[in-house]
Amino acid sequence: MSLFEKVVSSLHLTKEEELVFVGQQVDIGSPNIYGGHVLAQALRAARLCVDPEKRIHSLHGYFLHPGSHSEPVVYKVEPIKQGRSFDVMRVVASQRERTIFIMSASFHVAEKGIEHQSPMPNVVSPDQLKPFSKIFSEFAEKFGIQARGILSSDGPFIFHPLEYYDPFHPGIRAPRQHLWFKPNGLLADDSLLHHELLAYISDFNLLITSLLPHNLSFFTTPLKIASLDHAMWFHDDVQINDWMLYEVESPRAAGVRAFCTGRIFSSNGKLIASVTQEGLVRKL
Repeated sequence: MSLFEKVVSSLHLTKEEELVFVGQQVDIGSPNIYGGHVLAQALRAARLCVDPEKRIHSLHGYFLHPGSHSEPVVYKVEPIKQGRSFDVMRVVASQRERTIFIMSASFHVAEKGIEHQSPMPNVVSPDQLKPFSKIFSEFAEKFGIQARGILSSDGPFIFHPLEYYDPFHPGIRAPRQHLWFKPNGLLADDSLLHHELLAYISDFNLLITSLLPHNLSFFTTPLKIASLDHAMWFHDDVQINDWMLYEVESPRAAGVRAFCTGRIFSSNGKLIASVTQEGLVRKL
């Protein structure tokens, strides 16, 4: 089973009892559970407890403790509001009865209303760009490092970055990145699964962007980097089998915390989702 297939399979949670679900973890090469994985599984747990006609429109989560790859995660859902238009669910994720993540998620029935959006950045198409796995391998050879997990060509997603630089010695750069991405496999026509995997990938590359003005790389500099909180708004239906563009910026970093924002566009220019995150960035 490929890493992509393992990640997709892991989003199908086991129901332990009413409002309680268990999710298995997948090692993608990170030292602890990848935050986007917990985010996606928590979203699945919440979604299983609401009216199927209501779709996720926002989520707000806090990462409290690092999780282990070797342990399943238990998700307990608490309905906060169940109305005609909106449902709000609170999810508590734990391992060995220790809370590692909490999230509130709001779901909304489809309604017509006013509509506008900011334009998509004018960037080159992904087929004109190198995959990140190839860029990484080019620079990693001199360090005797091999790409694995989410960074490898066999990872759950394919990444084509617009900005080309040495990930080990990036130099001093503006805290902004653009990244084309798509799943490393074909997803079934399942709206819930597409929303979950968009939440999964929304945690990728955010805090790394905050390092760029400082010539820092977590591959070569002793750093402690961890997501602290994460918020996401879904503006439209999600279909991620095609390329999507992730525009990431870090407008501020101070007090060992970096604040990052992201916008996710479909290949035809529609703004699909917006993301904010603050994370710990501490030199060791």
